[in-house]
Parts: sequence; C-alpha cells; structure tokens
Amino acid sequence: STPQQEPSRPCCLRSTWEISELTTVRVQDPRVQNEGSWNSYVDYKIFLHTNSKAFTAKTSCVRRRYPCLVLPVPELPGKSTFFVGSTDEFIEKRRQGLQQFLEKVVQNVVLLSDSRLHLFLQSQLSPDLKWLVPVQGTSTSSEQPLL
Repeated sequence: STPQQEPSRPCCLRSTWEISELTTVRVQDPRVQNEGSWNSYVDYKIFLHTNSKAFTAKTSCVRRRYPCLVLPVPELPGKSTFFVGSTDEFIEKRRQGLQQFLEKVVQNVVLLSDSRLHLFLQSQLSPDLKWLVPVQGTSTSSEQPLL
C-alpha cells in the first residue's frame, strides 16, 4: 500500500485571525520640580506601547505635567493647588487618576486621530508645553485640558 500524502497547502496562507490593536499607557515616577519654590509642580513619566496604526512610534516615554494639552474629551480628574493629606498620597491619587484617564483616551478612535494627543504622548519637546493650551477664552466648552 502507498503511504497517504497530506493534502497540499497553498504557499501563502492568510490567517483568519485578526490581530486586534492594543495600546497600553503607564503613568509612573512622579517628580516634584522646583520643590520648595512658589512655582513647584509635579510631572509624570508616561510610557506608551502600541501596535495601533494611529501611532507612528510603537513605543515612547515622555515626562508631562498638568495642564499641557487640550482635547475635546471628558474632564480630567481635578487639579488642586493645595495638597490634602500627605504630599505622597496626593501625588499617588493624581497619578492613578491620570493613568485611568489616559487608558480611556487611547481607546477612543476619534481621539487617536488628534495630533495634539500624539505630540503629548510621543514628542520629546520642551516639558513646558503651554503653547498647546489655547489662549483663555478661545477653547470651546467641550475642550478640557488633558494635563
């Protein structure tokens, strides 16, 4: 008897499985800048890892602070000029809020097409990005500072 041959397979099989897009944002390493001065502030290291076609760079790491960007999105967790409780506790609560907020933002297809989001998450521009925030009175009511 002749051994059975396996049916021939096409040389270029295409998987029927679609690779879903995934974007991960991590907010870490809060640092108080100009500590002890009247103009101190906290900035955060923001890591982005994605396979989304919306982003040109698949990984990035930038430092950002509140407020640095305006997008037409729901309001970001509040910004307080006074610390309540310990400074470390306040900074950690804000970091967690920022993390949750950015996770929602990068899942929004409309926001992924906004160049301001890409500049915020992936550019190595100056840490002082006030030029991204519109002049007072020029933003619409639907635009809120992202950071």
